[in-house]
Amino acid sequence: MKYFLIAGEASGDLHASHLMEAILQQDPKAEFRYFGGEKMQAVGGTLLRHYRTLAYMGFWPVIRHLPEILRGRRQCRQSIADFNPETVILIDYPGFNLDFIAPWVKRKMPRTKVVYYISPKIWAWKSYRLKKIRKYVDLMLSILPFEVAWYHERGYEVNYVGNPTIDELSAVKAQSFDRDAFCRKYELNENQDIIAILPGSRKTEIANNLPVMIEGCCGFPGHQLVVAGAPSMTISDYQAILDNHRVVPPVKVVFNDQYSLLRASSVAAVTSGTATLETAYLEVPQVVCYALKGGKLFYRIMRWALRHIRYVSLVNLLLDHEAVKELLGPYFTIGNLRREIFRLLENSREARLMKQQYAEMIRVLGPAGAPQRAAQAILKLMNY
Repeated sequence: MKYFLIAGEASGDLHASHLMEAILQQDPKAEFRYFGGEKMQAVGGTLLRHYRTLAYMGFWPVIRHLPEILRGRRQCRQSIADFNPETVILIDYPGFNLDFIAPWVKRKMPRTKVVYYISPKIWAWKSYRLKKIRKYVDLMLSILPFEVAWYHERGYEVNYVGNPTIDELSAVKAQSFDRDAFCRKYELNENQDIIAILPGSRKTEIANNLPVMIEGCCGFPGHQLVVAGAPSMTISDYQAILDNHRVVPPVKVVFNDQYSLLRASSVAAVTSGTATLETAYLEVPQVVCYALKGGKLFYRIMRWALRHIRYVSLVNLLLDHEAVKELLGPYFTIGNLRREIFRLLENSREARLMKQQYAEMIRVLGPAGAPQRAAQAILKLMNY
């Protein structure tokens, strides 16, 4: 069968690549075309457009790149029409996938099935999108267990297939790890502990989060700072910030090795998102951060809009209590971050308790095998 996939960011590229591998195991003649990235390209098929040309976040970045975004939308629709796939698989990225692609596919190609892998987080905000999901999505595959009940209460059934992060990281965790070799590879001090900084995957996130993260995490004796570089970025995307925040020892940026960085670290400052889940699975004590422009008034408006959810980080959402500290908006300050990092570095009991709660989170997520179960559900939908 022919499958057209759309992933709009680095994590989607990774998850989609494993889903493609699982589909190939069950449908060896599968043909793939996609909007995605290098991970998907390594599996096979045809990469039509890289996600970095569409992954813009925030009002002004979207406005500045609107012509490019519109060209991408037109190209995507035309590519789907030319390929005429049996299935279009949408990976998260709702602003593009759910608002523009799914409705068009169901109108123009009614025989093509629309599958959504990794449900958009409409339980947090924009719940009105459920109307589009009902109308345009033939199969919703969830990777967060609490989503099943949320959708069920609203009369829509979804299929929880497990979380692909478990698959991706269980293999990593099973491998032996040499911290000293990691330090030598990136010219780090083997005798100093590492504080990992994960500032996000988009330019706006990095620009907003990284300066506070550096200042809040620097200056702890016997520790060095290492930033996880996003796959779609280069060192130039970080250099201006690093130059404006010179610390001793100098901050290093490590690309395409985030899991090794986390395994080598004693604590991490992490931008809210999938990275919080990855950090928890690798048992690294963390502080969750996210910068918001607009001050306390805007933050209060945002909290009101999200009043039906208690937490932002996936770790806390899965456990339904505060296992990790969330510093958001006006509370994400240098002083607050420094205090939380100090607490985790100096209080071993706090770190042990956090790791115990990580173990419970992993239990809640269930066993590995998410891509295989997702592939089975897709092929069942297609009567394959």
